[in-house]
Amino acid sequence: MAGKKTADCTTARDERTKQHKPLTAKQMHFCRCVAGGMTQAAAYREAYTVREGTKHDSTHTVASRLMRDVRIRARVDELIRRRDSIVVAAAASDRQKVLQKLRDWTESAEPTDSNKIKAAELLGRSVGLFKDVVETSNGKRSASDIESDLMDRLDRLLATDSVVDEPPEDRPDSLH
Repeated sequence: MAGKKTADCTTARDERTKQHKPLTAKQMHFCRCVAGGMTQAAAYREAYTVREGTKHDSTHTVASRLMRDVRIRARVDELIRRRDSIVVAAAASDRQKVLQKLRDWTESAEPTDSNKIKAAELLGRSVGLFKDVVETSNGKRSASDIESDLMDRLDRLLATDSVVDEPPEDRPDSLH
């Protein structure tokens, strides 16, 4: 029993000492490969010298053991976070560049220039100005209900058209 306890203490002490050691070049390469999207086994084969006859399961086991190292796991996580923040920053920068270019085109293009119209449209889309709204109804309507609604809408449209078609003398003086 005493031997087991000493071995556990030694292992714990080794782990604490190990946490303060910097990663080796091969470990760093392994971390970059994993953070770059490679599988752990593929990253291990890339970073370390693996003999030709080595079984895939052996490589996978060693790579998994390597990933259990707190320092390596932390480094991989840090590299992934950095990559993600760079991607987000680049996307935001690209978005700003595109929007600025579109703004410039809306102001500098000729009035008849189709680029000006397209630039304005794209700017509008970027801020959600042209969102299509689709209304759906779960309830089924009869043909007579639909006909009735259409007739009501038609009556309202015709009523607004008749106001526009009034003769000039019936309109207020400010509209002449």
